[in-house]
Amino acid sequence: MVSGSDDTTDASPEATGMSPWVDAVTQELGLTGVGGASVVDLVLDMTSDVAHGVDRPAAPVTAFLIGLAAGRADDPAVAARDYAQKISALAAGWGSSDERGVPANDQARRA
Repeated sequence: MVSGSDDTTDASPEATGMSPWVDAVTQELGLTGVGGASVVDLVLDMTSDVAHGVDRPAAPVTAFLIGLAAGRADDPAVAARDYAQKISALAAGWGSSDERGVPANDQARRA
């Protein structure tokens, strides 16, 4: 298991403070290579974007959906980062119809 405390160099204070919890959850769920504090910051940033751009209750639901989609990808860690960035952009443009309807899981578009 990759410990959250091993990845705190550029981590926010929130992510660093959550490291023991994230470590316990990843261990309980049998997850390895999760990425530690950088993943916490990624999730916190994305959920903040969704909460402010779409609706507050949409944030945890969106995080769950990204986790489901990433878990089905060939490389879940890379997919989670890609999906979080894509969904943050979607949330930022939620008032604009231009951002809607572009599938985030198009594996053919991945480099």
